[in-house]
Amino acid sequence: MPDLFSPLTIRGVTFRNRIAVSPMCEYSSEDGFANDWHLVHLGSRAVGGAGLVITEAAAVEPRGRISPADLGIWRDEHVEMLSRIARFIREQGAVPGIQLAHAGRKASTRVPWEGGATIPESGGGWQTVAPSAIPFRPSEPAPQELSKSSIGSIVESFASATRRAVAAGFQVVEIHGAHGYLIGEFLSPLSNRRADEYGGAFEGRVRFALEVAAAVRGAWPEPLPLFLRISATDWVEDGWRIEDSVELARRLRPLGVDLMDCSSGGQVPHVKIPLGPAYQTPFAERIRREAGILTGAVGMITEPHQADGIIRDGRADMVLLAREFLRDPYWPLHAAKALGTQEAVPKQYSRAFL
Repeated sequence: MPDLFSPLTIRGVTFRNRIAVSPMCEYSSEDGFANDWHLVHLGSRAVGGAGLVITEAAAVEPRGRISPADLGIWRDEHVEMLSRIARFIREQGAVPGIQLAHAGRKASTRVPWEGGATIPESGGGWQTVAPSAIPFRPSEPAPQELSKSSIGSIVESFASATRRAVAAGFQVVEIHGAHGYLIGEFLSPLSNRRADEYGGAFEGRVRFALEVAAAVRGAWPEPLPLFLRISATDWVEDGWRIEDSVELARRLRPLGVDLMDCSSGGQVPHVKIPLGPAYQTPFAERIRREAGILTGAVGMITEPHQADGIIRDGRADMVLLAREFLRDPYWPLHAAKALGTQEAVPKQYSRAFL
């Protein structure tokens, strides 16, 4: 059997293969509610053979949305439809996961197909928040610097969202600490200029991430896995570095984080990133080796043999695909054929995979 299709057990959950649907914002919600679009979008990837299907970033409070059309999990009323989605994913043999997020200073923007520009408060936007009052771009409104009491409230919002994820029936929670959103803003010296215990040196800048991880783990059942997505580097001199990511992973593991989902960038605009096939996989490999924690590789992983090699060579424990799953919801079934094996095909589709 190709290594890509070997099962993986983390805590009390077994994934049928090492292929995950990476969180991808669909910008199709109203007031945070999931709807039929999300059911069909996520459900079809489960039908297509993925081992893990993770929702797009679900905001833990309204001001934590990237846009007004983001998915949310800040209200108990959000649980009903999320529960239907999680149940359907499980019925197809995949593990349902949800990503919990707060956009920080990168919130209150228009959806991408409307340009993605900041929405001013006068135009229906909202005041953004961040560790320091530094805008993402100089031309944008400055975020409000969070007080220590507000930081504590957001930590509790992550815990409350986790309890809703339990109620909805998800089996994996992923904390979004990447791409320049709130947790990443605290981590990076480029966006965190605080002088209190949440800023300054590495010890202070990682405090918020550790507090969120501890709060989420405390609200998440022990048998269920906890992931954390990170930008392994800012790709900028004097920014967050891969060495910092390794040390953060070492500190997160004892708190109950089981897997580091290794992305990169997003902290500041106009960064030159050396894009190429599997260009972020070396981060997953290094964190796995040096921190002794499971990792997921993401970023321009498109070919079956490429993905299988990442797992076979011990560079990561799971591969997360995004755009490739948008192009082909049934990528795992096609990959299995390309690698000379056969994945279980839904009986409704079996005549097409004889």
